[in-house]
Formats: sequence, C-alpha cells, structure tokens
Amino acid sequence: MSAKFGPAGSAESFKSMGYKSSSQIPEYLNVFGLDCFEYQCGRGVNIGEEKAKEFGNIAREKGITLSLHAPYYISMSSVEEEKRLNSVNYILASARAVNAMGGDRIIVHTGSCGKITREKALELAIDTMKISLEALKNEGLSHIHICPETMGKVNQLGTLDEVIDLCKLDDGLIPCIDFGHLNARDLGSIKKKEDYENILNAIKNNLGSDRLNCFHSHFSKIEYTTGGEKRHLTFEDTLYGPDFEPLMELVYKYGLSPTFICESAGTQTEDAKQMKDYYNSFSERGTKL
Repeated sequence: MSAKFGPAGSAESFKSMGYKSSSQIPEYLNVFGLDCFEYQCGRGVNIGEEKAKEFGNIAREKGITLSLHAPYYISMSSVEEEKRLNSVNYILASARAVNAMGGDRIIVHTGSCGKITREKALELAIDTMKISLEALKNEGLSHIHICPETMGKVNQLGTLDEVIDLCKLDDGLIPCIDFGHLNARDLGSIKKKEDYENILNAIKNNLGSDRLNCFHSHFSKIEYTTGGEKRHLTFEDTLYGPDFEPLMELVYKYGLSPTFICESAGTQTEDAKQMKDYYNSFSERGTKL
C-alpha cells in the first residue's frame, strides 16, 4: 500500500485537453498517472444511481479510487434541529451516491459556531454525527466512512482537535485533514516538517495507527486573513503555504497510505501530479529518511 493522489473536481486542463464528458475523467487522470478522484456534490447530490454506477465502473476499470464531497450546506452544529436533521439526510444521499460509484468515503463540513460557544457547537455536531451513523447503519451503508474535515475559517467548527473528537465516536470515522485549512485558520502555522509531524502524531495518539495510516487529506495553498481562509491558490504561489514537500517526506518515512486530494485553484490535477512525483521520487532513489 502507498499514498494515493488525485484532484477534487475537474481542473482547467480537462476541457483544454479536449475532454467533454464526466465519463472521460478517469481516462484523463490516467494521462497524469493519478489514482484517485473526489466527486464534487458541494451544491447538492444531483447524480442519479445509474449514472453513479456507470461512472464508478469506468473509474474502477481505469484504477481510480473515488470519494465524494458532501454538500457544503450541511450543518451538524446548527442550533436548529430541523437543519441538523436535514444534514443527516444530505449525508445519507451522499453515502448512497458514493456507494453506487463503488467508493466508500464522503467528506463533510461539520458547520460553524455562529453565536454559540465552540464547546456547544461540538456537542451538537457529535449528536448529529451519532444520528448520521445510525441512519447509515439502518440503510446498510455502515461501510461508508464519514470524513469530517478540518476547516479554514476561524469561526467554523473544524480545528484538528475538534475533528479528532468527532472521529473518536466510531472507528469508521476517518479524519479529513486539510493542511491548507489548518495553516490558514492559524495564520501560517505550518512552516516546517515538525509542524506536520505534530499533526500526524495527534492523529496517531488519539485515533490510533490504523486511522493515521489511511487518513483522508485535502491539500492546497490558501491565502488567508485574520479570519482565516480567503481563497485557494496554486502551487505556483510563493507567499502563502503550506509547502507539500515536508509532508510527503514524512508520509514516505512512516510508510503511510493516505489519500491526498488536491484542491488547487484550477491546477488541481497538475499539482496533484507534483505531489505524487515528489512522493515517488524517494522510492525511485531508494531514499531512506
């Protein structure tokens, strides 16, 4: 087993290279030597079961592992019970879709703190997560992993500790560590290899080696302000971080097998390839770190 790399959604090069249909995405990814793809349902789960199965079959033939980003408007921490219960339904719809595709991971934004304390927001999110897990079980979808994501804005629920606390609820919950988000919300906190190592150790110490080994990840450079995340950038940016190289060195050093989904602005496919090429360079050189 080794780390997997791919983009979130279609990069600008998808169309510029002459591809038109979503069914061509796996073929397009093969051109870059990538091995995973995150299907975007941020604005709603609008793919039917048959189309999802068709896309999944093509991806499987091309060796592409699929995950799915659940709707952005999920709010597991809302003070309104109706919104929380609706969020459970959105999670269920996402799980059905990724299951039809043959994937087993959905990535979820857990919500914001609004006018309540972080502690209360986390308490509500934990309760919603419990209901969601039960709903998946009742539909025979307990094999689908919900991956709560670390978030980039200061007022959002989704610090590293908060995501870890959510994942402690059930062994099937896998953290989605967005390193760009963590760097942005803490105003450039990831500067060196030790900063990455602290994050990896926090996962291992709290959730165990198995989930450290297979954690999900989003990666991009992100511009930030005092409120945290402002906008996603490309790897060409030299002002904002974080840099991916130290993290790739650690993933190789410890023999981890995470899934890295690149969310660069328009160049996510090319930047995912950069990450994979750098990661692969260690084994090609026989490097021991």
